[in-house]
Amino acid sequence: MKEWLNTTPKAELHLHIEGSLEPELLFNLAQRNGIALPWCDVESLRKAYDFSNLQEFLDLYYQGADVLRTEQDFYDLTWAYLQKCKEQCITHVEPFFDPQTHTDRGVSFEVVINGINAALKEAEHQFGITSGLILSFLRHLSEEAAFKTLEEALPYQDHFIAVGLDSSEVGHPPRKFEQVFAKARSEGLLAVAHAGEEGPPEYIWEALDLLKVVRIDHGVRAIEDERLMQRLIDEQIPLTVCPLSNIKLCVFDEMKQHNILDMLDRGVKVTVNSDDPAYFGGYVNENFQSMFNHLKMTQQQAEKLIKNSFEARLVK
Repeated sequence: MKEWLNTTPKAELHLHIEGSLEPELLFNLAQRNGIALPWCDVESLRKAYDFSNLQEFLDLYYQGADVLRTEQDFYDLTWAYLQKCKEQCITHVEPFFDPQTHTDRGVSFEVVINGINAALKEAEHQFGITSGLILSFLRHLSEEAAFKTLEEALPYQDHFIAVGLDSSEVGHPPRKFEQVFAKARSEGLLAVAHAGEEGPPEYIWEALDLLKVVRIDHGVRAIEDERLMQRLIDEQIPLTVCPLSNIKLCVFDEMKQHNILDMLDRGVKVTVNSDDPAYFGGYVNENFQSMFNHLKMTQQQAEKLIKNSFEARLVK
């Protein structure tokens, strides 16, 4: 199965570029930028990757992102991920980036997007990997802050294709960002949003009806609402599901409990993605492999999931 996965073209639609920062690169960038870390070595950092919920992960994620300071840092981060894509036969990617994570600590928007974009362009030239970048707003911050970020971003609109919504879900419903998403859509940008990971099915309804998203990131709690499930099936609204992430963050206790194949078999357009692979134990192929190992996924189901990932692209 590993050989089949490594030779089958796939698309990845739910990947936070900051979440692909492997411990080895994190330490290298810290040394390059003269940043002291609270961990003595790579192994001690890996041991810190024991989360009981989304917020515990995010606290470590933001701490790790502090080593990213220069355009070269963002290029190196993105390039390392794209090399992994080449190894795993991922031919199209639509990564998220979180500009507020960086601008709030004094790194300019221009530095962030130019570094990421340069690597994406180089990967298309060298590897044939196509891409579409998604700017994500941090939902634990205010809509006013999101508006400020959007204004900073618009001069670079040719570098990204959509806006998204991520970070701490519980207590920060999509309706909080209705106006900034309307502004982004008026500028010709598409919209996606994280919903229904730790948050309730109501958040998925809000993302669809208020933010007018074309794709839901995560969405696994949709299965709790039969009317919502029917809408997802009827309208073929894609869900970018991240199985290993859901286990690591205790959305499900173990992989054999995951509902991704139940939703697939009912006709929901689910896809397989890695979310924050440096923190969650695997890239796309490792997610598929875990589903083979624990959910008894058939090759026919895997092929359908891969087909869904290409059909759900924002960049066709």
